[in-house]
Amino acid sequence: MTLAELAPGDRASILGISTKTSLRRRLFELGLTPGVELEVVRRAPLGDPMEIFVRGYRLSLRGGDASAVECAAIVPKGAKEMRV
Repeated sequence: MTLAELAPGDRASILGISTKTSLRRRLFELGLTPGVELEVVRRAPLGDPMEIFVRGYRLSLRGGDASAVECAAIVPKGAKEMRV
């Protein structure tokens, strides 16, 4: 799953960055490294950009940039998984 697929309130752990361009380096410099946990704070009215809380600060990312960030969702303790 990618960061762009998460909704406000969702928490995730970063698995990696799927691009080899200068964007990869920039995202690493902003603190989006494997193993870091983040939370989606909100999205703009039309969905782009999105605001995340990572490493103690808030960061806004465009949808295209967020789609390069591979992550795994974190389910809160005590929460039951919903089956569809």
